[in-house]
Amino acid sequence: MDNVTQRKEVLKLAVFASGSGSDLQSIIDAVERGDLQIEISILVCNNPDAFALERARSHGIPSALIDHRGQSREEFEQEILSQLEKYHIDLIALAGFMRILTPEFVSRWSGRIVNIHPALLPSFPGVHAHRDAIAFGVKVSGLTIHFVDEGVDHGPIIFQKSVEVLEGDTEETLGERVLEQEHIWYPKVLQWIAEGRVHLDGRRVKVEGD
Repeated sequence: MDNVTQRKEVLKLAVFASGSGSDLQSIIDAVERGDLQIEISILVCNNPDAFALERARSHGIPSALIDHRGQSREEFEQEILSQLEKYHIDLIALAGFMRILTPEFVSRWSGRIVNIHPALLPSFPGVHAHRDAIAFGVKVSGLTIHFVDEGVDHGPIIFQKSVEVLEGDTEETLGERVLEQEHIWYPKVLQWIAEGRVHLDGRRVKVEGD
């Protein structure tokens, strides 16, 4: 299924974030440099204390603060869907969004949700990837950019970048080096999608010119 390549000239992107928003900032910076031809139409955030909201505000990007507390997952996602429809969104980029989307939501947006994970999937899924990688004793970790499916950190892989695990690394030091690569590669992969170079067929992803 190839849902993201046959689109209008400029894709309308929704970024979902729950925290500091550094990956959001890397996307904003790439757009402002002219390296990423995409429109960041809205930030969707579930955390009123997230610095991502300030990043969006300072760059004139609309935000939808949708607090998941006190709502069912279905009610929460219905509010999100109304915002996606309002802004005519084509593509979703998860950027540190700390909520698991329901299979129903993912199915509705199949092939149009991208996530970045700080490990080389399928190794070390979940929220403690750096801790788990160090505890296991791997020599190489990294990042994975993938389409989202109904599993957690499970969807078809678009791109991976390795990062060496150094002797004496902590979660923090490894995380800093992986994050540096996230800021380089997430905007690049989104640009590949914007250019229509990314083709999804089952679990296989083909990037033209790669």
